[in-house]
Amino acid sequence: MDYKFKSLYIEIGGQEMIDKLVDAFYPRVYADKELRPLFEGDMEEIKRKQRMFLPQFLGGPALYSQEFGPPAMRERHLPFEITPKRANCWLNCMREAFKEVGLYDTPAGKTFYDRLTQVAAIMVNSPDQE
Repeated sequence: MDYKFKSLYIEIGGQEMIDKLVDAFYPRVYADKELRPLFEGDMEEIKRKQRMFLPQFLGGPALYSQEFGPPAMRERHLPFEITPKRANCWLNCMREAFKEVGLYDTPAGKTFYDRLTQVAAIMVNSPDQE
């Protein structure tokens, strides 16, 4: 695909970096006691969808939409109880995955992580339970 500008997808290293990040991220999610109940499906299928979604999210190929239609991520996540605490746990897992793959301290990685921080806040649909 011929891009007329350098997308964040290209800046972080394209699909190769997405694949590394997804592989570093999901074992952390599945090990997190707060997040594990939200991710009861097949990890490989969830990783496959994330490998398709993240390029599109970062200005790369629209792989996710080609197979599943518009992302509409908030709507797709409404059936799951996403609390502020769970959103923070998700971000912590992502931050550690960013560090593992070498994205955390790069300018493009910081921009990418900042965008994910915004997404995490948007996904919250339930209050924390005390």
